[in-house]
Amino acid sequence: MERKIRVAAVSYLNTKPLIYGFEKGMMKEEIELVFDYPANVASMLLYDEADIGLIPVAAIPLLEEYHIISDYCIGANFEVASVCLFSEVPLNKIEKIILDYQSRTSVALLKILLKYHWKKQPEFIQSTEGYENEITGTTAGLVIGDRALKQRMQSNYIYDLATAWHDMAGLPFVFAAWVSNKKLPDDFTESFNKATGEGLLHIAEIVKKNVYPYYNLETYFTTNISYELNEQKKEGLKLFLKFLANG
Repeated sequence: MERKIRVAAVSYLNTKPLIYGFEKGMMKEEIELVFDYPANVASMLLYDEADIGLIPVAAIPLLEEYHIISDYCIGANFEVASVCLFSEVPLNKIEKIILDYQSRTSVALLKILLKYHWKKQPEFIQSTEGYENEITGTTAGLVIGDRALKQRMQSNYIYDLATAWHDMAGLPFVFAAWVSNKKLPDDFTESFNKATGEGLLHIAEIVKKNVYPYYNLETYFTTNISYELNEQKKEGLKLFLKFLANG
C-alpha cells in the first residue's frame, strides 16, 4: 500500500503490552497509530477510518470483511479485574444496571450472563461520562478498563464478568482482538504480529513506566489479562459470537 496503514488502538492500561513495540519504533514507517476508547475504535474500523483496530469482539459481526491478524488479544482465563458489575447490594437485589458507554463487548457479555447464567432481568440504563457516581442503592453499574480498577476500591460487591463467563462456559474470554477490515500483505501481518507481541517480553519495564496507585499492574498484566490468542480463547470467542447471533 502506498499510504501508511491506519491502526486504531484502545487507550487503556491493558493495551500497554500490545502497543509497546509500536511505541519503541517498530513499524513506524508503515503505520499511523491513533487511540480512542473501544466503541469508537470499532466505529473507525466499521466506517473504514482505520485499516486495523484493537476492537471489542462484539463488533466483529458488524464488519463486511474481517481478518484477525495477531496472535495476541485482550483476554482472560479467569478473573479479569477490569470488566465488572459493581454494586452496593448483592446481585439478587439489583434492580437497575447502568451500562458502560465505552464497550460493546462488555455490555453484550453482561446481557448474556444475566440471561443465561444469573437469570435476572434488571432495567438497563444508558450512561454518560461520570456515571460511576450513580452506582448507589439497588442501581449497579458495569464499568470497564482503568476506571474499573479504581472502582474496585469503592463498591461493596464486585461481579467479574470473565470469571462469570468461565463459570458458565468453562472457557476463557476474549474482550478485544486485532482485526483488519481488508486483506493486508503477508509480510506486513507477520511484522505486525511480532510488534504486538514484543511487550510481553518487557512487562517489568512497562509496569515501572506506568505508575498506577489503584491496582497492582504486575498482577494485572501477568495474571488477570491473558494476551495469547490460543485455541481455547478462540473457542471462547466462537461461543460468544454464537450467543450474539442467537440474540
